[in-house]
Amino acid sequence: MTTIAKIALGKNGPMVSKLGLGCMRMSSVWGNPANDETESIATIQMALDNGINFLNTGDFYGSGHNELLVGKAIKNRRNDAFISVKFGGIVYNGQFIGLDLRPIAIKNFINYSLVRLGIDTIDLYQPCRLDNSVPLEDVIGTVADLIKEGKVRYLGVSEITAEQLRKAHSIHPVTALEIGYSLADRQIESNLLPTAEELGIGVVAFANTAEGLLTGEMKAPLPANSYHNHFSRFQGENLVKNLEKVEVLKKMAKEKGYSPTQLAIAWVNAQGEHIMPLVSMSRRSRLPENMSAMEIVFTPEEMNTLNTHFSPGAILGGTYLHR
Repeated sequence: MTTIAKIALGKNGPMVSKLGLGCMRMSSVWGNPANDETESIATIQMALDNGINFLNTGDFYGSGHNELLVGKAIKNRRNDAFISVKFGGIVYNGQFIGLDLRPIAIKNFINYSLVRLGIDTIDLYQPCRLDNSVPLEDVIGTVADLIKEGKVRYLGVSEITAEQLRKAHSIHPVTALEIGYSLADRQIESNLLPTAEELGIGVVAFANTAEGLLTGEMKAPLPANSYHNHFSRFQGENLVKNLEKVEVLKKMAKEKGYSPTQLAIAWVNAQGEHIMPLVSMSRRSRLPENMSAMEIVFTPEEMNTLNTHFSPGAILGGTYLHR
């Protein structure tokens, strides 16, 4: 495997790997069982060995299990890892039931995160999203205070609007925006992405395969117990028509000798040096294919085909990205 290149996370940010490792699925989410812990830890360590230093977790992933897992994986390797933590989500009995973004709650959350991760400072700390229940000034201001205290290095934000991004950045410099972005989800190109670029904010792009739609492996109808059934994108005629769209990606992947998933990641990677694909992995066997996706180059004709075929709005229905 080739060592992943490093990029600056935002205009004045730290150097991180161009490919990020999403650790969420190593824990129990959406009612799924947790993955084998030994394999998950080995996956994180193998990623670090190959230059993938950006590790993304959340204090509510598996109710703290995910942070404990990451903590075990980076023990004695703190300097090899850049730790990104999302906070604010409240999960009960495996269900997301709301947000708590009060300053007093944030100060409580971070202490638990530091203990579970076994570290003194979190590299990137960010509210998982905003719901206007707490003034933005209070949320961002609290993280800014944590930065002054040395408990956090950089401020991140996630799943917010361009207007909120500008406001947050005016309160304290935002280093990174974490947002869903894929061939199937391009709505952020009209306003949010240009705003991030203008402000010199790095973009951490998750859900590159649009919850599996772009893998080329999905078939209609889905199993009755699939969590995808909750979202309009995967229901009825929407799913049938969306899978027809994916055939173009499958054809191009076959011609280029890659998988549709690799092309989906490569497309996100090609959108700019300031954009990092954040890919969820829980098995070492996935690392080589996802790393090689970062080396894929599209011809102008291929890129035009993808951009035209998957133009904004071409995929019907929404996903959890629109919560």
